[in-house]
Amino acid sequence: MTGGNRNSIPGWADLTYSCEPGQVSGIPFSRYSGEFWTSGQRKGSSLHEISYRACFKPQLPAFFIRHLTCKRDLVYDPFNGRGTTAIEAGLRGRAVAANDINPLSILLTRPRLMPPDTNEVKARLDEIPYDGDEGAEIDISMFFHPDTEAEIVSLRRYLHERAHEGTLDYVDEWIRMVATNRLTGHSPGFFSVYTLPPNQAVSPTRQILINRKRNQLPEYRDTKALILRKTCSLLKDVDNAIRDCLHHAGEHALLFSRDSRDTPGLEDESVQLTVTSPPFLDVVQYSKDNWLRCWFNGIDMQTIEGAITITRSLMEWESVMYGTFCELFRITRPGGYIAFEVGEVRRGTVRLDEVVVPLGVRAGFSCQGILVNVQHFTKTSHIWGIGNNACGTNTNRIVVFKKES
Repeated sequence: MTGGNRNSIPGWADLTYSCEPGQVSGIPFSRYSGEFWTSGQRKGSSLHEISYRACFKPQLPAFFIRHLTCKRDLVYDPFNGRGTTAIEAGLRGRAVAANDINPLSILLTRPRLMPPDTNEVKARLDEIPYDGDEGAEIDISMFFHPDTEAEIVSLRRYLHERAHEGTLDYVDEWIRMVATNRLTGHSPGFFSVYTLPPNQAVSPTRQILINRKRNQLPEYRDTKALILRKTCSLLKDVDNAIRDCLHHAGEHALLFSRDSRDTPGLEDESVQLTVTSPPFLDVVQYSKDNWLRCWFNGIDMQTIEGAITITRSLMEWESVMYGTFCELFRITRPGGYIAFEVGEVRRGTVRLDEVVVPLGVRAGFSCQGILVNVQHFTKTSHIWGIGNNACGTNTNRIVVFKKES
């Protein structure tokens, strides 16, 4: 059957998709399947190119922001991650709210809502003093050449001092974000010797094994040059009009590091649209992936480990998500929407989209349907437990809820 209920979600009249009825826990819903955003459209603004585990493509939030919001409406993500929803909302002239229990999330998001000019970054980098005798208090020699390590530690000390003094500004925050993103990776564009991609920081022990296997030693990397190079790449699509739009969003953005079930900084019935993707059971170990980033930014990783929602059972996951939905119901406007992206985990034996439907309905929302965006297979999908099927495709599954007026 094609078409489905074209009145379910505004703006869908011109889209092509199939629709199948479904039911879970006695709740009827429609499942809409199609290519709602094409592969070519999936590439978003250069500002999005910050590595972080388990992040969706910017075209996903862009689709819902375009169809379900107007200028200045408040768009929110309770599991902010690298800030894809927040940045896309800012780029599209919407007000921004974002939350993530991991403070690294806000550290990676805020600077891209207040992007500096490349010349400002270059001038500030030239001002930062580097001490060639600096060394880290932990052994990171398996990742960095001694001279590179000295530059990293000098930059880290400068940023910590500025933060302590209260003089850290938007240019410093940008440099901190870029440096955090350039610490380790698998090309000469990173500060480290060859290692795993930048969203997966391996342990020192494992890096020693990688070095032995590859017969490699850390080579010197010019950290200032690499920060400036990445800055130019991130700002490639940012002109003055876009910068002004982002700065307006950034100046008024509501950014929190809290449990998603308790966000008192957000007013009742203030959010028009939430677009989010929560942690999927125990699939991704966020704190372990980010241990080196936490060190660089002076964040206690044990605190992160205890706070981040990594649930080991479906029952635990449902409890956390239901609490989140209750909080979302409080802050969502009548007539507002939630786009809740989930996936198949544990080799397809758990379909979280169908788990989510009754949770949202029990919290007070109506289920508008499950949108299944079919897209080309990517290696990243292995993280979610989705394998390459016969058609060479995988899917995003987004449960759409509405708070009825």
